[in-house]
Amino acid sequence: MGPFEIILGIVVLLVSIVIVGVVLLQQGHRSGINGAISGAADTFLSKTKARTADAKLARITKFIAVAFFVLVLVANIIFAL
Repeated sequence: MGPFEIILGIVVLLVSIVIVGVVLLQQGHRSGINGAISGAADTFLSKTKARTADAKLARITKFIAVAFFVLVLVANIIFAL
């Protein structure tokens, strides 16, 4: 195992820890009949959701998940050689 594989393994490990942390920082979303009855689905504040911290965390989660997926594929290709 060369130094490149070790560095790539450490990067994959760090990205996986970051993605777990970002997912844990997000708020849970309750959907279903309770939200529909109380009218929580159509609030004025939900229209500005794109600027909230939760929306930013969701966007960051998507980018980190794609990065994790690509890193794991690259690591798999390199380790197979």
